[in-house]
Amino acid sequence: MRTPTSSTPSARSSVSRRTVLASAAGAGALAALGAAPSPASARGRRPLAEVLLTARPGAEAERLRLGQALRGGEFDPTGLYLPAGAALALTVQPHDDLVPTLWIGAWDYYGEVKEPRRYPLVAGANTVTDPHGGPVYLSLAGAGERAGVLFRSGAVLMPVFTLGETTEAEYQNRLDTLTESPYVELVAPHTILTLSRDGALLYRGEDHTALLELVETLIDSHARISGLDGSKAVHRRKAGPYHFTEVTKVPTGVGAYATHGYNGFPRAYLDRATTVTGLRTRGWGFYHELGHLHQQMAYKPGGLTEVTVNIYSLAAQRTLNQPSNLLTVDATTGLTYFQSAQRKFGTAGLTYEKSFGAYEKLVPLRQLELAFGEDFWPRMHKLVREENPQSHYTENDKRYRALATYSSRVAGYDLTDFFVNTWAFPIDATGKAELAALNLPKPPVDPSTLTD
Repeated sequence: MRTPTSSTPSARSSVSRRTVLASAAGAGALAALGAAPSPASARGRRPLAEVLLTARPGAEAERLRLGQALRGGEFDPTGLYLPAGAALALTVQPHDDLVPTLWIGAWDYYGEVKEPRRYPLVAGANTVTDPHGGPVYLSLAGAGERAGVLFRSGAVLMPVFTLGETTEAEYQNRLDTLTESPYVELVAPHTILTLSRDGALLYRGEDHTALLELVETLIDSHARISGLDGSKAVHRRKAGPYHFTEVTKVPTGVGAYATHGYNGFPRAYLDRATTVTGLRTRGWGFYHELGHLHQQMAYKPGGLTEVTVNIYSLAAQRTLNQPSNLLTVDATTGLTYFQSAQRKFGTAGLTYEKSFGAYEKLVPLRQLELAFGEDFWPRMHKLVREENPQSHYTENDKRYRALATYSSRVAGYDLTDFFVNTWAFPIDATGKAELAALNLPKPPVDPSTLTD
């Protein structure tokens, strides 16, 4: 699926961990979570929300640490929506001399308004207006510093479901009563799911605890195949949540997409992204787009952008005990993708990029796991993070070389025959020399013969 990758100024800021604090009267926490305001808060005597931020590494710093092609999520939610042109009054309390950043708006790469707007804040009183309005977010880049933000007036409460805090009855009441916001959010420790109100109402009857637990399980599956086990600082999971957003439009033929900061899903995909059964049984597109936010750049030449991403999709399928997409039988040939790919080996003019279909190209990446263990890709990710090899996105030859040499090092065997002779990857003379220089033994089993 198409993956927009253009960088935007707003995508460069970092996110913070949010903890909602109750105000002195106890209303602030409820407001920040999307509950109906008390009569006192409606009269202006209490704040809309009071938020405590603890700084964490910025999104770009995290991208570089993880060796990934795309930055992860930028924001933490506040549970507030700012109408277009309204004056948002807030007070910033920089407990450790670090001031957060305010963001207003929704992500929508192909829409009329494409991204949230960034508003630097100052200590003390601030008033912000935005011409388009939208959900309100905060970020605080740093290393554990704290800051408080008191939202006083101007915004309205969004219906919010927070995993482990909101009951289904409370959420349904918020959908019925908090009707001024055109946005709804579902929130979990690693998840922000931003929906239009109409989109959220389509599947309001779902079990939202089960849905968010499933999304968290999918995110965990991607972290595990990425070797993000916390064994070293470089291997800790990404700071901050992943952001999944309903978008207004996508190009013809695109079901969903990934770019810096978020995954975009059009209304037509919500039956899979926001229903438990749909996400569990027909959610390949969701697994795939989330995978783009985990891809490492060192071994991702242009020709593999839509291939290595499905390392994570297959991991999600295994986590959910689904049959592998690689075992799908083609109705015309009667063959699985393993079988159809293997029948092409040794044919005249064979080239990896042109001779194999999209799923067939995924087969050798799965065969590496079958040959060298289910921990092959976690070990690969960890080695790449630790060595952090650099390459420009145009250096396709270098990235193909990295795929072959790093794979051989992780396996502990010379995979020249596998990559060069059998699968016909475009490994140039330099790459072949680098493989030979590793001086590794031949593998005891030919990985190209293996199937699920």
